[in-house]
Amino acid sequence: MLPWKRVLRPLAALLLTAAAVTAPATTAQATAQAAGAPSSGWNDYSCKPSAAHPRPVVLVHGTLGNSVDNWLGLAPYLKVRGYCVFSLDYGQLEGVPFFHGLGPVEKSAGQLKDFVDKVLAATGAAETDVVGHSQGGMMPRYYLRFLGGAAKVNALVGIAPSNHGTTLNGFTNLLPYFPGAGDLLAKNTPALADQVAGSDFLDRLNAGGDTVPGVRYTVIATKYDQVVTPWRSQYLSGPDVRNVLLQDLCPADLSEHVAIGLLDRIAFHEVANALDPARARPTTCASAFD
Repeated sequence: MLPWKRVLRPLAALLLTAAAVTAPATTAQATAQAAGAPSSGWNDYSCKPSAAHPRPVVLVHGTLGNSVDNWLGLAPYLKVRGYCVFSLDYGQLEGVPFFHGLGPVEKSAGQLKDFVDKVLAATGAAETDVVGHSQGGMMPRYYLRFLGGAAKVNALVGIAPSNHGTTLNGFTNLLPYFPGAGDLLAKNTPALADQVAGSDFLDRLNAGGDTVPGVRYTVIATKYDQVVTPWRSQYLSGPDVRNVLLQDLCPADLSEHVAIGLLDRIAFHEVANALDPARARPTTCASAFD
């Protein structure tokens, strides 16, 4: 008989390690955040949306990310283009600094609800647009469906979102072979358990369809994603949905799960198109220099 207690902890550690590639934070960046590093002009609550960009943009980080490190590329990209940009921390676990998005996804959606209300009150806008990476592209869908967010969100843009969960390239299929592993995962890192393909949370989220009326949805995926797998599971079905494969825009783009959210300007260009479709310009490999 296998010594299960000795097996469970390494299994949980492997899951955490696999999921850790979603975290763009580095030790140096985390230290800078703790020291109060500037956020390049975003999270400025005096910002008032312009006529050209009348809705503030709320950025939602991924699992093990945070409100600064996940957005060191995209937030300034949008800010310089005239958007009021805000980002939040959510899903914090007690005693775990910097690496967030680990708490129950349902609870994190409540934190997003409160943050959106704060942004709308500060800016005077009636609606916001939401852009999220990984879990941050999926979790807002709970807010839209169950917490009244559809009345306050015009568009949701998911960058490599975990909309239908992940198999981690088949690794999660091993969980049933290790009794108690799933319970251990749910107890210590609820968001990871919630994002396993076939979880109770995802069944509730996706029951009755992927979308809600009144919200425009965009999904930007990469076929080289090694975290949210299979990558087609990121796509949504329903009205007002646009699913985009990065390599259809630029075949030479080799971005994987982290790079597409952290530094890929081709993906950023497509985010800008999704936020302002009336002024959208074709996204190509040359968009990396735009």
